[in-house]
Amino acid sequence: MINKNKHIGSNFDDFLKDEGILEESQAAAVKRIIAFQIEAAMKKENITKKEMTERMHMKSRMQLDRLLDPENRSVTLLTLEKAAIALGKKLRIQLV
Repeated sequence: MINKNKHIGSNFDDFLKDEGILEESQAAAVKRIIAFQIEAAMKKENITKKEMTERMHMKSRMQLDRLLDPENRSVTLLTLEKAAIALGKKLRIQLV
């Protein structure tokens, strides 16, 4: 009997690639992780959004809210670097 479902036996990345949404899905996952890590570090250090905004030299808290929004994938490396420095951490990005 021939299996008619082309996705049975493939992995999830193959499925997403076939659907044309692999890169978009990976970017969304990375952004969710980054937002979670920043919020967790802020909570651990008892840093308020107002204080974080000041540490990052941002003009408004709305900018920080965009960074912390797991759905908003428009984030620059400069913003990530500012967040890392504000939290006393280093930003490390690598290709694997």
